[in-house]
Amino acid sequence: MALIVKATISNKMAKASEVKSGNILRFNGELTQVEEFLHRTPGNLRAFYQAKMRNVKTGKLVEYRFRTDEEVTICRVETSDYQYLYEDGDFLVVMDINSFEQYNVPKTLFGEAVKFLKEGMNVIISFESEEPIVASMPQNVELEITYTEPAVKGDTSTSAQKYATVETGVEIRVPMFINQGDKVKVDTRTGDYVERVK
Repeated sequence: MALIVKATISNKMAKASEVKSGNILRFNGELTQVEEFLHRTPGNLRAFYQAKMRNVKTGKLVEYRFRTDEEVTICRVETSDYQYLYEDGDFLVVMDINSFEQYNVPKTLFGEAVKFLKEGMNVIISFESEEPIVASMPQNVELEITYTEPAVKGDTSTSAQKYATVETGVEIRVPMFINQGDKVKVDTRTGDYVERVK
């Protein structure tokens, strides 16, 4: 079961010393996720925190030095389960499995993996207040082959490949022994065939 993250508690002002890797900060008006946060004490200079943060909208890496007593805004988040229902223009409609509330999430948050998403799948989405900011889907999904050339009898080699169309309409490369109607596991990050599902 996937998780969806939703900020329902107000953001908190904190000292830089309270920040941990994984926190989402409001930094220069943008939301950033802390990837690395290291305490530095260079010789006779004042201690500081060296931060590596990724902008959640653009994916751009930001580096910054925080003074130990500097005020930062940590965004608070809460989790609940969500399921993908259907596509609506540039948005995907997802449903909270517990409350049955529905939300529109921009397709762009899923990146290239969105082409492997099918109705009923569980997804992970992060919300900051009411705004969805990060989305991801399972690393591997099972999809049915809707079209491919018939398998060549006796060809069980896995190195030779052919094109096949999966139920979401995407064309992927599969081994020669895969037939129309077979279910295959696909890596959503790369679009690569993983294995045939028995």
